[in-house]
Amino acid sequence: MARFLVTGGAGYVGSHVVLALQERGDEVVVLDDLRQGHRAAVPPGVELVVADLADRRRVDEVFAGWSFEGVLHFAALSLVGESMREPMRYLAENLSNTATLADAAVRSGCRRFVLSSTAALFGHPEKMPIDEAARIIPGSAYGESKFMAETALDWADRVHGLRSAALRYFNAAGADPKGRLGEDHTPETHLIPLAIDAALGRRDPLMVFGDDYPTPDGTCIRDYVHVTDLADAHLRVMDRLKDGPSVRYNVGNGLGHSVKQVIESVERIGGRRVPHSIGPRRPGDPAILVASNEKLRRETGWQPYHAGLDEIVRTAWAWREAHPRGYDDRAVPEGAARAA
Repeated sequence: MARFLVTGGAGYVGSHVVLALQERGDEVVVLDDLRQGHRAAVPPGVELVVADLADRRRVDEVFAGWSFEGVLHFAALSLVGESMREPMRYLAENLSNTATLADAAVRSGCRRFVLSSTAALFGHPEKMPIDEAARIIPGSAYGESKFMAETALDWADRVHGLRSAALRYFNAAGADPKGRLGEDHTPETHLIPLAIDAALGRRDPLMVFGDDYPTPDGTCIRDYVHVTDLADAHLRVMDRLKDGPSVRYNVGNGLGHSVKQVIESVERIGGRRVPHSIGPRRPGDPAILVASNEKLRRETGWQPYHAGLDEIVRTAWAWREAHPRGYDDRAVPEGAARAA
């Protein structure tokens, strides 16, 4: 049995990774400041340390208290629009916290590090699908901050031998198929939960930003990857780092679905209309963003088991319908995570 530290493990993707690690028999410690994460999202039996990564002393205490085989780093500022209003905050915090964490890992003797990165590195790609050789031209301060974090990890490997994997996500979506975990952001910015909540009457009608793109139905096309498949990718690359070099992977279905197709899927799965209106395009939105996952498949054996759009939407709908208020942090099950 190995022990891993997961920062941001009370958040959406992080909690699904924690569950996957736990299910295969690993021990997990979660470090999360709970600004965006939820205490109730941390599975029972997992230690939760409530702390800010900017607190170097507290981070050092965590590494002094446990010995870790590897670190999986999800804790970050992650809203593209907000990053364009507060670029210095994003650049400073996302880089600094990654560097602090990597430095603590190196000093403790931990030699494996997996970074939650982003497809926002690629801005407006020159070709589709987007592979790892695509030019990195971040279109936002958020994307730039993740590229800076990747660069810091390159130096940690070059100087200290900290092997790292950066997974560049496209659109994480869906929920644990058994209904144990789901997506609960404040504010919510992802299309699928927004469409579901509009259908359930929990929010105003959905706004579709543009229907005049050069796509078959005029709406933007994006690559949606099920969060459980994404969690599996993290475990696979962490295992690969044990005997292999640092790596960078794009993680997506390799399939694209338009905004209109997502709305139709939500209506099909939920049996309700998604009220929506058409607005102007958002500045900077590319018409199509679809990943090539060929390198990840070839080198790790990964594949998206929940690839169908309806299957992704079905798991998301089931969780949101069952949890109208998302995670209720006042009701943590007995035996669940405790704060250290």
